[in-house]
Amino acid sequence: MATPVLGFAAFSGTGKTTLLKQLIPLLKQTGLKVGAIKHSHHSFDVDHPGKDSFELRAAGATPVMITSSKRRAIIMERETPQEPSLAEELAHLEDSGLDLILVEGFKHEHYPKIELHRPALGKPLLFPDDDSIIALATEDPKPGDCLPIPRLDLNDPRQIADFILDWLRLRSGSNQPLRPCIP
Repeated sequence: MATPVLGFAAFSGTGKTTLLKQLIPLLKQTGLKVGAIKHSHHSFDVDHPGKDSFELRAAGATPVMITSSKRRAIIMERETPQEPSLAEELAHLEDSGLDLILVEGFKHEHYPKIELHRPALGKPLLFPDDDSIIALATEDPKPGDCLPIPRLDLNDPRQIADFILDWLRLRSGSNQPLRPCIP
């Protein structure tokens, strides 16, 4: 896929969604079109009993598309109970005209990721066992040990957004800064 994909990997409760909710507006301020994929290990339903789309799906239609002038949603039932791969899910966004796809989850797959780590949770680091981790965002960003990857402040979304913009610039081979619009 030509669109850059960047993941956020961490154990549950680390704040992945909270950080992404802060990063997306910062990245959009620069003019980027940003998409997101969130992996869930739980069953979920975006449709609810009593809604026409739910009733169509309950009658056996799959996929069901709900569409309006504001948004579109496609609900498809999976034939197999196995977890989807990131590549399978990215294929659904292939022609979407995005500049960047942010991924929450799929931490065991090999693709560029920023690891989020809160030492107070008592969980181990995913890095260095995962060589696709390109940076570590932690509550204690002061270098206390030598890491071969950048260490970012987990509580500073602007710093993380700047890192992402620099990563995109380096990926594209451009010498032009991508962050002049972030105040």
